[in-house]
Amino acid sequence: MPLAMALKGESRTVTSLVGAGEMKQHLAEMGFVPGQKVTVVGENPAGIILQVKGVRLALNRSLAQKILVA
Repeated sequence: MPLAMALKGESRTVTSLVGAGEMKQHLAEMGFVPGQKVTVVGENPAGIILQVKGVRLALNRSLAQKILVA
């Protein structure tokens, strides 16, 4: 399931990334790598706020769609 579908308060594990090589590299550099735990701490119509590796990040929903989680 895409990370964009996760609800506030949920913790999920990254399974894979979708997209071109540069996009995958950018997401991996932000900490979105397979096996990494991600928690949704907030959301709004434009995007979601996540906690990954102890850091809070904001992503728009189109980027969050490219991160697949379980």
